[in-house]
Amino acid sequence: VQLQASGGGLVQAGESLRLSCTASTRFFSSKIMGWYRQAPGKERELVALVTPSGLTMRAAEFVKGRFVASRDRARNTAYLQMNSLKPEDTGVYYCGQDGSWGQGTLVTVSS
Repeated sequence: VQLQASGGGLVQAGESLRLSCTASTRFFSSKIMGWYRQAPGKERELVALVTPSGLTMRAAEFVKGRFVASRDRARNTAYLQMNSLKPEDTGVYYCGQDGSWGQGTLVTVSS
């Protein structure tokens, strides 16, 4: 499966962004997918794992109360709504499934 994350950008602290992850195959919608991020100089870390129905089955502590994941099965697309962004949320955000990674999208949060 080919994945493409998009929707990143430069925002100020407290603002929101919605990331999208589009897949090349409809089978994407029948499997768990994940959102991950990599901050400058750090290893990639899990943001959230999302079931085919759009439920978040696992999320990093920093997500809770701020990020909401969802999926549109008909569009083979997943979303990550990020609210109340903080400078420490800065990084490249990726979506992944079954070991496949798409190109990430850069999120920069200024203070």
